[in-house]
Amino acid sequence: MSTVAQPRTYEVKTYGCQMNVHDSERLSGLLEDAGYARVPAGEQADVVVFNTCAVRENADNKLYGNLGHLAPVKAEHPGMQIAVGGCLAQKDRDTITRKAPYVDVVFGTHNIGSLPVLLERARVQQEAQVEILESLDVFPSTLPTKRESAYAAWVSVSVGCNNTCTFCIVPALRGKEKDRRPGEILAEIEALVAEGVSEITLLGQNVNAYGVEFGDRQAFSKLLRACGEIEGLERVRFTSPHPAEFTDDVIDAMAETPNVMPSLHMPLQSGSDKVLKDMRRSYRSAKYLGILERVREQIPHAAITTDIIVGFPGETEEDFLETLRVVRESRFASAFTFQYSKRPGTPAAELPDQVSPEVVKDRYGRLVDLVNEIAWEENKQLVGRTVELMVAEGEGRKDTETQRLSGRAPDNRLVHFAAPDEPVRPGDMVTVEITYAAPHHLVADRVLSVRRTRSGDAWEARVNGPQQTGVGLGMPSVGVPAPLPDAPACR
Repeated sequence: MSTVAQPRTYEVKTYGCQMNVHDSERLSGLLEDAGYARVPAGEQADVVVFNTCAVRENADNKLYGNLGHLAPVKAEHPGMQIAVGGCLAQKDRDTITRKAPYVDVVFGTHNIGSLPVLLERARVQQEAQVEILESLDVFPSTLPTKRESAYAAWVSVSVGCNNTCTFCIVPALRGKEKDRRPGEILAEIEALVAEGVSEITLLGQNVNAYGVEFGDRQAFSKLLRACGEIEGLERVRFTSPHPAEFTDDVIDAMAETPNVMPSLHMPLQSGSDKVLKDMRRSYRSAKYLGILERVREQIPHAAITTDIIVGFPGETEEDFLETLRVVRESRFASAFTFQYSKRPGTPAAELPDQVSPEVVKDRYGRLVDLVNEIAWEENKQLVGRTVELMVAEGEGRKDTETQRLSGRAPDNRLVHFAAPDEPVRPGDMVTVEITYAAPHHLVADRVLSVRRTRSGDAWEARVNGPQQTGVGLGMPSVGVPAPLPDAPACR
């Protein structure tokens, strides 16, 4: 009696920014397309893939620590393979197999499509395979993708970046900007909507520079307007723009396209013009504040979030006070704040006047206190307002004990709401009244109505049927997913 061989299992471990999270969806899709199966919870995978980040000074320590933990596990599981990809792999190349000789495959940011072939070659030849390309061989969006969510999806408009920020190593690792043609992007969105997706996030390292490769400076605003013509697409978001290239036609498109949400993530990095110059950010605080003013003139209820780095080399107390000034004037709904750390290979790592850790820590605490104070004040103004939420999956860590569900408002604020009498599913829409505000979330004890959606149907079909998509990466499942905690702004 013959038995059917079980497929080899895989697990993808992801570090870093949204681009890496989306790349991991592609890695999972490639592996499943090659016959692998996602490892069941609690079991050891036959193939473990690390999709790495290189923007933190200790990124390599984290990787090698995790690889070290896997070494004895691999020794006990004959045939197990370990692969390392992403930005750190692009940077370190042969160093990885020298420090961790039990790694089977190392691949870069430009050739994620090679992973299944490299794994098979390593298995057959019984030796490590290292393949790092200096430019894209295939645009990543043409690869199979195993989506995290049934109702919200990432859609890449470009990869790479043409900026030269002194703190950022991403352009060196992901290369110059490469843009997809508008027709390809819209075709992908239409296909996602046909599968039940009702919210998409346009993704790029510098998303509003889209079109630079084919010479259309208004390409991004045109793309936003075209998204407004897609029937069934209820919410459109994008991340992350660069203030230097944020133009009024984009603001007009946001204001005039009903399904483009009133939320904007606009990295500030510093409020000091001197520090911005040292960072090579190519805008100054007055221009930044002017953009926010024009956005709020046309979209009064827009929630604006940002990224800020504290302790950049040469930052004085006066520079830091300028950052606090801009934060007060900007009235951010939230901010992702980071203590500067050296990124090996970046110009900033070699700058003089590195700020002492004690000073950085003190400034960071003062900044966080101000950001939270303003966010709480802004949230309190929403109490009593009626908003429509998209029901989320996995965003309310305390939902079980509070007997609440969670969802995202149009402005992307997180709202925990009382469970209604009728069942709702992730992807469905509920209209609620905000009854309480905290610095990082809102609470709604009154549910006014429930609207079942095609996205809810898609989620239900996935849960009840064969697992066609989905990969557990610990990422938010709806709305503009926030940068992961260890991913300082690379934009």
